[in-house]
Amino acid sequence: MFYPPLDVLMKKVDSKYTLVVTAAKRAREITEGKAYAEDPGTLKPVSLALQEIADGRITFERVRD
Repeated sequence: MFYPPLDVLMKKVDSKYTLVVTAAKRAREITEGKAYAEDPGTLKPVSLALQEIADGRITFERVRD
């Protein structure tokens, strides 16, 4: 089963595209060591990024021209 559930994640972002981009950027930060992951444990970077989004620790800002 996918954890965290998609319906929980969709409450934190405005679209699936935003979710994918935000999770990918955060996972890359974790992988490259540019950002500190609070509890890496045994989770892979993408799973950890999705968990952080679900917990509200990672947010996004929509910039429009």
